[in-house]
Order: sequence, then structure tokens, then C-alpha cells
Amino acid sequence: MKTFTPPRYAWRPAPEQQGVVESPHPVVVIGAGPVGLTAALDLAARGVRVVVLDDNDTVSVGSRALCYAKRTLEVWDRLGCGEAVAADGVRWQVGKVFFQDEMVYRFDLLPEPDHKMPAMVNLQQYHLEQTLVERCLTSDLIDMRWRHRVVSLEQNDQTVLLGVDTPEGRYTTQATWVIACDGANSEARAMVGAPFTGQAFQDRFLIADVLMKAEFPTERWFWFDPPFHPGQSALLHKQRDNVWRIDFQLGWDADPVEERKPERVEARVRQMLGPDADFELEWVSIYQFACRRIDRFRYGRVLFAGDSAHQVSPFGARGANSGVQDVDNLAWKLQCVLAGIAPETLLDSYHDERALAADDNIRNSTRSTDFITPKNASSRLYRDAVLGLSRDHAFARPLVNSGRLSLPTRYLGSSIITDDTDAFEAPSAAPGCPCPDAPVERPDGSSGWLLDHLGRGFTLLVVGADPTDSNANANAEPLPLPVTRLRLDHDLVDRRGVLSARFDTRQQAVYLIRPDQFIAARWRQPSMAEIRQALARSLAIH
Repeated sequence: MKTFTPPRYAWRPAPEQQGVVESPHPVVVIGAGPVGLTAALDLAARGVRVVVLDDNDTVSVGSRALCYAKRTLEVWDRLGCGEAVAADGVRWQVGKVFFQDEMVYRFDLLPEPDHKMPAMVNLQQYHLEQTLVERCLTSDLIDMRWRHRVVSLEQNDQTVLLGVDTPEGRYTTQATWVIACDGANSEARAMVGAPFTGQAFQDRFLIADVLMKAEFPTERWFWFDPPFHPGQSALLHKQRDNVWRIDFQLGWDADPVEERKPERVEARVRQMLGPDADFELEWVSIYQFACRRIDRFRYGRVLFAGDSAHQVSPFGARGANSGVQDVDNLAWKLQCVLAGIAPETLLDSYHDERALAADDNIRNSTRSTDFITPKNASSRLYRDAVLGLSRDHAFARPLVNSGRLSLPTRYLGSSIITDDTDAFEAPSAAPGCPCPDAPVERPDGSSGWLLDHLGRGFTLLVVGADPTDSNANANAEPLPLPVTRLRLDHDLVDRRGVLSARFDTRQQAVYLIRPDQFIAARWRQPSMAEIRQALARSLAIH
């Protein structure tokens, strides 16, 4: 690659190879991609020691995961690197869909103002990984081990025993818990005998990272049946360093070896950009994709996240985003179990909530793929009719599916979420949803954002009267763990009214917000007994 020199991280022998016998590590993470690195950062931020094992000594090659959504950026912001990722990448929120040579549909992912994080940021995966690695290396609680490949895994009721190969031989190490983030071809998944089932799509796509200076706007452009690539689809995205990501649908009959040759790729790009276009190829890949997932995200003391747990087609930026949101869901639960605050059954809710999200992503990704690559004449007729109508008729535009872009899943039906008993007109702030952000001020007039004030534990956001125990319950049981209280007009000021609108406060409301910034419960005027019950439920304490 011309715009990036991959860093090389030094191999070091493990303490176990030097005769140091350690008690089981609290957590071992397998894989140092975006998901594994985020897991390590999140756990370390909660005071948990982590060992990260990776069989390589550098970051990924090629742009790979490219689009990072607002919710994912909020997760990284909580871990101290969201602003750096957003500043490093290319921000965008507008997409355009073309049918043949006409634009038929335009969408805006963040039409309302007053959000700290942008709707989407495009950044090559190697830049992202380098940022996350550098952040990990500043933590005394994260032990990064490069060229340490896990080759065996055995577990009992208390620990997991891992066999690890290195350049200077094999060693064994123990962990109380293991998070497997080792990708779609996960060896850890094979070691526990977990099935990985779903649908493979009979189509091939070409990714070309192209270095060029172009005046195209920073938008997502998607073409169906364009003149430069008739009968197929194409996608254009801007990345950092004047690198542009171009995807070409090739069809199942395409020869991957031939299509990867530079002269063939350059001919396709030139047909798209014009005969006089000045560009260089940065990276090329051919891929076939599938939508599938593991049957259970938890196998005893081994927990699966990211592509090791689920795989989707690339349309919609759902892969890396859903993986980061997996470990955002998992880390606080694991910390509570390690600290003895919650029973191990809390980890079963990790599967319940994130399998629901995986199924949602797979469903949307499959629908996108079916629309983009119709499998028969009637499907193509429907798709082309929708695209044609979209030029002039608004009702058809929502039916256009060039990849429903990543959105967080609401954890409907989760056993640790308390359903509404009071009326609210704030669907984006419902139980099971991520807490919406909003601009706020401190009483001294300094400005900031709500999510920055939530901390790392549970938070009660209180508008109006502070909930207290009645006289009859003055000696009631204390809360099962400390909870931060944020009182509007006392700790925070909603001078612009954005928070009140997004949370439908109506002068009185109380929200219980989890450590992953998801809403666990909400009420108008709850008793402390109701809050204790909801908090215990959030921790799977019965």
C-alpha cells in the first residue's frame, strides 16, 4: 500500500514461558481486530486485567471494515478514542442511489442536529486498529501478546486452559473467562464444537481501494445497472488519504484469479471514472459472503463476539459495528460477574440480547442482498420497478434497499429489561434502547454532552422530584451496587430543551441507564422499591 506502512509489534515471550506461574487471568481475549481490541479497552476501563492473544504482529491489510456508525463511535468515545477516530476518518451522512444513469433516491442518516458523534465515519480498518492498539498499549491492565496463536482449548467449571504456540515454542495459560474474537473462520469456535450455520450467497464482488484526487462529495453512492457496469451494481465511498473504496458486483461466474489482476481492475475503474482518470490501485480483494451465526454466544466460560459469532454481507456496514456492540454489551456484565456483584447467569443475557441483534442484522443484510442481487426474473422485475418509481414517487423510495445501514437493535423481550408501566412519547429512549445523547450544560455554564456524564456504572437520570423511600420503607434494603444520580437542573442543565424532548420528561421522569448506556427502565414517579427491583433485574438477581 502506498499510503500506509503497517506497524510491526514486537514479539515477547509470555511470563509463563519464563517460569512465572500466574493465577488464572481474569479474561483472555483471542484476536486483536477491532472487536477484540475494543473488548480489552472496555474491560480495562472497568478495572479488569486482560491478556490479548493474536497470531499476527501487525494490523489488518486493506480497508476491510470501513464504515463506523454513530452508536459504535459512542462506544469508542466512552473508551477515550471516539473523537480521535471521528477526526481521523471521513464523516458522512448522505447517501444517493442511482438506477442506470439517474439518481432515484437520497437519504440522510442524521437529519436532526445536536449529536456529538456523526452518523457515519469512513476509515480504513488498519488506521482504526492502529489507534485502538496504541490506546491499549497505554494501559497497565492490558497485556498485548503478538504472534501468540491459540491451538488448544479445554475448560471446566472454574477455568479455561489454553495452549498457545509462539516463535519460541508452546506454553499453556489459564483464564477465568475467554472472549473469542478470532473472526469468521474462528478456531476457538471449532475447538468448542459450535455450529456456524446460515446462508451462503452465490455471487462475487470486487473491492478496489483506489488512490486518486477527486471532487466527488463525501457521500455514499450506489448504482444499480449503471452504464459503466451494465447488469450489475457498484458502490463508491471516500476514505482517508485520498483513497476511494469502489465495489463492483461481478456475478457468480466470474473467475476470482482473473478478476484480481491489476489490468482487469484498472479497466473496470477507468470505465467508471472515464478514460482520462488519474488513479493508482491501493488494494484489491475478491469476496463471496454469507449470513450465518453461532447457535449460542456463550459456551461455558468461552464467549463469542464479532465475526466469530455472526457473519453478514458487507451491505449496510453491519459487521464491525455489530461486533463492537457485542463487546459493549458483554464487558460490563463480565466485570459484574468477576466482582461478585452479579451471578454468572447474567452472562446468559449476553446471548439473549446480542443473538437478537445478530438475527436483526442477518435479516436486514439478507434483504439487502436479495434486492441488490435478485435471484430470478420476477425479483429483478420487482426491483427495477421500485427503482423506476422512486424517481418520481415518494412511496417507493423506502422500498429501495442498497444496504440498510447499521442501527442499534432494541433489546425487546430481554429478561433483564424492565418494560414500561407509564406512558412516554419517546420511542428512541424506550427500555432496551441505547440512551440518546443530547447537549447539556453544567450549572457553571460549561457545555458538554449527556453521554459523557453517565460514567461506567448504573446511572439514574432524574427530572423533577428525587425518588426516595417512603417512611414505611425507610429501612428497606440498599441498592445492590452504587448508582450515580444525575438530576436535571441540579447536576445538568437542559438549556436548549433537547434532552427534555428526546426523553419526554414532562416535568417528571426517572431513567435507569445501564453501564453500556442502554436504558434498563423508566418511570414517571417511581418508588425506591421499584428502582431496586429494576436494578436487581438488570443484574439477573432474583
